[in-house]
Amino acid sequence: LLLLLEATLLQLVSSSHHPFYNGFYYNHIMNDMGNGEDKGDYFNGARLVVETSKDPVYSYNGANVTLPCHFRYEPDLGDKRKIRIKWSKLRDDYTKEQDVMVAIGKTYVTFGDFKGRAHIRQASRHEASLVISDVHLKDDGKYRCEVIDGLEDESDVVDLRLQGIVFPYQPARGQYRLNFHEAEQVCQDQGAILANFNQLFQAWSEGLDWCNAGWLADGTVQYPIRLPRKPCGGVHLAPGIRSYGPRHRHLHRFDAFCFTSAPRGEVFYLDHLDGMSLEEAKQSCQDAGAEIARVGHLYSAWKFLGLDRCNAGWLADGSVRYPIVKPRANCGPAEPGVRSFGFPSKGRFGVFCYKER
Repeated sequence: LLLLLEATLLQLVSSSHHPFYNGFYYNHIMNDMGNGEDKGDYFNGARLVVETSKDPVYSYNGANVTLPCHFRYEPDLGDKRKIRIKWSKLRDDYTKEQDVMVAIGKTYVTFGDFKGRAHIRQASRHEASLVISDVHLKDDGKYRCEVIDGLEDESDVVDLRLQGIVFPYQPARGQYRLNFHEAEQVCQDQGAILANFNQLFQAWSEGLDWCNAGWLADGTVQYPIRLPRKPCGGVHLAPGIRSYGPRHRHLHRFDAFCFTSAPRGEVFYLDHLDGMSLEEAKQSCQDAGAEIARVGHLYSAWKFLGLDRCNAGWLADGSVRYPIVKPRANCGPAEPGVRSFGFPSKGRFGVFCYKER
């Protein structure tokens, strides 16, 4: 045991001179005698400061957005130095950060889904802002702007939030049938993604009240309650987001909370005199140069385009729904919302179609 402890201490001492590794390699600075001894860390006497927006930056699906980031030296060092810029996206589940891009001067490399969509804007001498084009739903979240000058390394975080809507979803086979991975897939099938906590909280603050628990993007299971009641945590609990915490992603089964943003196209309604079956509805949309709308399309058109239709219509998942902006007699409850008839195995209805712009 003593030998093991001694070996561990020797290893720590021998490695203590190595700089912290943050994704870049630094040149090792040696003394002028060439005898392998450290010359020491070079410090230019100026403090590197990195600043991003303190307020969230808002955007929407398909837009272009700039995440501001500026750096400076205190005191100012004059001419621009050859610094390195690294942007990364922080994950909701606090796992390893997702690399977005690395830049040195005019040379840069983008990673993963950001390839071809991201670049650095350097309109001024000390700017390191990130430009993302054709914003995707998954781009929502926190981003780290990191500036490296030799051994100096400073960073700050900016929050990108997509304007969108959260909707609860359960499949045709009923309540609490989805494990985490299935929940991810059903949201994607409906033109959406699993919502994160900030998106669910925003939806709750705007009035979402839903007693069924659903998966979120970080693997937790939660649900929003505006009006406390016995089946939903009890009447004595305050309104808020109820949480089951992290659940087993394979074994546990719940519903899903999906998030989608402003539509990239238009949603319109078609009908025949005697209605249509689901297959006839799909064909009618194709004949109109469109596709049958997904649930996410209908929710985003209701919220952002003011789609209001008291006629029920088929959607791609086999459900029948209709959007109401202005509640009125014979059109459901007194609150605005997307009404659902469930997943009828029979029946003839109109159809909501979606056409990309």
